[in-house]
Amino acid sequence: MENKTVTIILVEDDSGHARLIEKNLKRAEIENKVLKFTDGQQAVDYLFSGENKSFAHSSTPMLVLLDLNLPVLDGYQVLKIIKEDVNSRYLPVIIMTTTDNPHEISKCYELGCNLYLTKPVEYLEFAETIRKLGLFLSLIKIP
Repeated sequence: MENKTVTIILVEDDSGHARLIEKNLKRAEIENKVLKFTDGQQAVDYLFSGENKSFAHSSTPMLVLLDLNLPVLDGYQVLKIIKEDVNSRYLPVIIMTTTDNPHEISKCYELGCNLYLTKPVEYLEFAETIRKLGLFLSLIKIP
């Protein structure tokens, strides 16, 4: 699979959801490196410091799986920071949250998210959603 070099940045404060996401990505045969962050500030610090600061020259393609309800910086703030920076604006960001409010969904797309997924409450539906996301991730091309 060509996308194995893509690093997945998982920003999720619920450790149970983070484990389910990782487990079900593996079930979908997505073996990419996953870096986990439990708040928005940690993710921003990682993305905009050191070798990652210049996305235009980064040798490692990245994709962000971002929850909205996060401590310190929420998902909206993280998304806005990523999409307003000239070097990171093309970094793919997939919102994964329990919120299915049309206003919130519109707001995320207006801020530049690439895909918005609602996390189902029921375990089996959640697992199936992540499996389908894994299939999607195996097909997309990351700049």
